[in-house]
Amino acid sequence: MDTAVEQTVWDVIALYLRQGYVHILPMGLDHILFVLALFFASTRMKPLIWQISAFTLAHTLTLGLATLGYVTLDPAIVEPIIALSIAFVAIENLVFKDMTRWRPAIVFAFGLFHGLGFAGVLSDYGLPQDQILPSLLSFNVGVEAGQLTIVGVCWLVLHRFADTSWYPWLVRIASAAIALMAIWWTIERVFLGG
Repeated sequence: MDTAVEQTVWDVIALYLRQGYVHILPMGLDHILFVLALFFASTRMKPLIWQISAFTLAHTLTLGLATLGYVTLDPAIVEPIIALSIAFVAIENLVFKDMTRWRPAIVFAFGLFHGLGFAGVLSDYGLPQDQILPSLLSFNVGVEAGQLTIVGVCWLVLHRFADTSWYPWLVRIASAAIALMAIWWTIERVFLGG
């Protein structure tokens, strides 16, 4: 007699929502820094929403395609590109005063690689073969909720200071720190097998 308890679709949704959220907060430092770099690119909410939407659309696309087996790319390629994407966005914050016109397209392109990274994590968790779609969608919604939590908290804490004389210095210091960390990760992932 089989004593395993079969999971309902609601059990699967709850589990993968949590896994997606936890993958960002607190476990996804690289994704946290990417979202922070996006946040520091603009003091206005509309450009930030454009960036987050482009990122979400891209990582949703590749997460789905990779999970369903249509796209594969070696993590030894994906992980350094994720680190480079973080460095690029943070360095762009240092070079340009406000978000560039091309930023959403760049963020979309980088989001494709982040989705492949998410797919690797999701495959480590394992997917119930009879409930792939609910688990995939729930994980993605959990990831998005984690990202929006970061943006929401940062906005609540910092938006009122956006017009102060010291805020641009905060953006520069935070962006420089993010860039340095991401450059280290790139070196580590390419040369040290990290």
